[in-house]
Amino acid sequence: MLDAIRWDSDLIRRYDLAGPRYTSYPTAVQFHGQVGTFDLFHALRDSRKALRPLSLYVHVPFCANICYYCACNKVITKDRGRAAPYLQRLEQEIQLIACHLDPAQKVEQLHFGGGTPTFLSHDELRQLMAHLRKHFNLLEDDSGDYGIEIDPREADWSTMGLLRELGFNRVSIGLQDLDPAVQRAVNRLQSLEETRAVIDAARTLQFRSINIDLIYGLPKQTPENFARTVEEVISLQPDRLSVFNYAHLPERFMPQRRINGNELPAPAQKLEMLERTIEQLTAAGYRYIGMDHFALPDDELAIAQEEQTLQRNFQGYTTHGHCDLIGLGVSAISQIGDLYCQNSSDLNGYQNTLAAAQLATSRGLVCNADDRLRRAVIQQLICNFSLDFAEIEQQFNIDFQGYFGALWPQLQGMASDGLIELDRERIEVLPAGRLLVRSVCMVFDAYLEQQNRQRFSRVI
Repeated sequence: MLDAIRWDSDLIRRYDLAGPRYTSYPTAVQFHGQVGTFDLFHALRDSRKALRPLSLYVHVPFCANICYYCACNKVITKDRGRAAPYLQRLEQEIQLIACHLDPAQKVEQLHFGGGTPTFLSHDELRQLMAHLRKHFNLLEDDSGDYGIEIDPREADWSTMGLLRELGFNRVSIGLQDLDPAVQRAVNRLQSLEETRAVIDAARTLQFRSINIDLIYGLPKQTPENFARTVEEVISLQPDRLSVFNYAHLPERFMPQRRINGNELPAPAQKLEMLERTIEQLTAAGYRYIGMDHFALPDDELAIAQEEQTLQRNFQGYTTHGHCDLIGLGVSAISQIGDLYCQNSSDLNGYQNTLAAAQLATSRGLVCNADDRLRRAVIQQLICNFSLDFAEIEQQFNIDFQGYFGALWPQLQGMASDGLIELDRERIEVLPAGRLLVRSVCMVFDAYLEQQNRQRFSRVI
């Protein structure tokens, strides 16, 4: 069974290292300023010629309130008027990008993230979706995966009705923790009733999928009170759950400086929280997809993993990795063929560049042959927990063991430790290694030794 996980405390202690989450390879840490709009136009032309389907990501950076744990690119403001000039530039970007693509390229996946996308008024959401439909080939038959991130404090039944009317059929709900003491410590007061109301609305309005986000390792959390949160969440029966490890990096993320470090749970408590969460979710019928993600067996992610068609991109695990990903908005990242590129992360910089009728591409990377090979290896491991050497050899015309000969001692060490099974034909990530699959992927990362590991969260 793909969902089998074996908890091994000794292995976790030895392999719980800081490292990338591999929503891309190479990771965004490798992006540089030598990639610009010319590279983007070139990649868009190739996409147009190949008529590749599209996945659109739209970043809405505004939040009315700050959550102290947050590491997202956001703008905290009570002034709803801040959205208007941003939307003006975002619509300009949509138009500039779309004219380099073919109207026949279907948008199979759409995701609004943030920030808080429902910070926008109903009229603004209508206008933005109308603009996207005007310039991109959005599906009209509800067959696409069109998702939006929801803060239950910023949404009600009428909001959910509007989103369904606009074509959204998936919602991802930020919850994090239900304990009032934890909520006060991170400045996110949110009742179970608010969350349940949004979920009830989504079910009544026939949204296809509901995801809930939780975070373990927050201040004032204990294994006991987090287990109660997980139990309440299970009773809500989401289709998917994301259970993230809180990475306390106050030197990088200013809001985290408001968190009292003395109130954070000890590493042993965090491990206990994760172990108990896995036990609770497994008992409730959820499958471990990998990298913090759980899903019910009939969910598309679980089915794709069984069929070995699961993929991973900047939006996490996906069934649409074959699409070219177009990122729109401040800080948004695109992945088009072998190009990764990111917009300016500064709101004023983004808006000023588009005001001058220029795209806001600020950095990126073009994959070379070695990047493409290692990307395929990491993708297979992180999605399928297995790697067939013959498949990689055929795809890239290499001898796998010859190409990666220098890595063999590390892989043999992992095999001896019971993390993986290794032979001349394949790697199989064993049940005790599945929670640590990032550590296996890190062996194949050619850039990792040059990087400051403090930039990354720990595996567990």
